[in-house]
Amino acid sequence: MSKTVIRSALFVPATRPERIPKALASGASRVIVDLEDAVQESLKVEARDNLERFLVEHPDVEILVRVNAPAHPQHEADLALCQRHAGVVGVMLPKAESAAEVRRAAATGKPVWPIIESARGLWAVGEIASAEGVERLSFGSLDLGLDLNLASGSEAAEQVMGHARYAVLLHSRLAGLAPPLDSVYPDIQNAEGLARTVRFARDMGFAGLLCIHPSQVEVIHQALRPSDTELDWARRVLAAAASGEGVFVVDGAMVDAPVIGRARSLLERAGEDE
Repeated sequence: MSKTVIRSALFVPATRPERIPKALASGASRVIVDLEDAVQESLKVEARDNLERFLVEHPDVEILVRVNAPAHPQHEADLALCQRHAGVVGVMLPKAESAAEVRRAAATGKPVWPIIESARGLWAVGEIASAEGVERLSFGSLDLGLDLNLASGSEAAEQVMGHARYAVLLHSRLAGLAPPLDSVYPDIQNAEGLARTVRFARDMGFAGLLCIHPSQVEVIHQALRPSDTELDWARRVLAAAASGEGVFVVDGAMVDAPVIGRARSLLERAGEDE
């Protein structure tokens, strides 16, 4: 499992390479340069050439690249670009539907982030999560909803999405992966709605969110951060645990190993050392 804490991963289209430095300066945990959905078909080769030039001119950057899906004609050329450049620190694999597709992406020597965003991908999520080279899963609710013919935003659709998120979370844990990232929140202007979505994903066990605009980064990070009250409690629990006692009391409540683990998790989420 990766020890790097990833709270946000910001997409930037490869058709706009001048935006990559701005994305890198946004405070996002990772920047994902997109060769897939954000690039129209007629510009696929041009977008990859843009990214190639950027990587040559900026050899010290660290980015992920969302390549085109395995069935796309540009997929192999996208993977070859990723393999050539040390600045590509991971491959985001859209519409992942089999372990074989993951292994092909992993042959670049880069960690792979499969996106579970189709019925076939959800059905195969266990084998995808267990494939060698996978670092973490991510979730694509918009494409999955389209594939399953869900009525977007309805209560029924949200029930289905809850089951899908549970599967992604469960298989991530079983495979020993880093916690998954939830889907993008498309309403850029709705910071309150984004914060609610982030807190929901956090409470479900997701590490954070994919995002599509720099303004979303700080909202995501703030929504993921534990409250001051939670952090104060966690610090006092770990301070008491340093005595070596297996079971003790903090604030009138019994503390044992699972509670200590919860306290440690809160501090890790806030970026604090034990």
